[in-house]
Amino acid sequence: MYEKDYEIRWVDLDPNGHMRHSAYLDYGAQIRLSALADGGLTMAAMAKHGVGPVLFKESIEYHREIRGGETIRVGTELTGMSSNGKHWRMRHVIKKADGEVAAVIEVQGAWLDLRARRIAPAPAEVQTVVAELPKAEDYQVFDSSRR
Repeated sequence: MYEKDYEIRWVDLDPNGHMRHSAYLDYGAQIRLSALADGGLTMAAMAKHGVGPVLFKESIEYHREIRGGETIRVGTELTGMSSNGKHWRMRHVIKKADGEVAAVIEVQGAWLDLRARRIAPAPAEVQTVVAELPKAEDYQVFDSSRR
C-alpha cells in the first residue's frame, strides 16, 4: 500500500472537535493524487496527455474518531481496472498513529478525455503508471460496461 503521514489541521475539524466527514474524503483525494504524482503522473503530466481523473462513486466507512493535532497515516491501493483502460477502483485506508483503522474509503472513477469531454481509455503512458500502483489483495480486472 502506498502511504503518507498527515497532521490533522484546525480546518479539518467540525464543531465537535473531531475530523469533519468531508476532510476524510479530502485526504483520500490527496493520497490518490500523491500516489500518481510519485509515479510520474502529475497534474501537469495528465494535462499533457489530455486526461484527468473523475469520480463516479465515493463511499466511506468510519471506524474511529480522529481529533485535532493527531497524526494519521493514509494509504491507497488499486482494487481494480477495467479491461479497456477507462475505469478504475481504489481503496484508501486512514489509520490513527497507533495503527488502528479510523476509516476506509472506496472510490470508483474513470479517465476523462479533456478535449472530447467524455470517458475514454487512458493513453498507454498513463495506464503504465496506474498499473504500477500497489494492488489490493482483492484486485480484479472488470468489465467496464458494468463499472
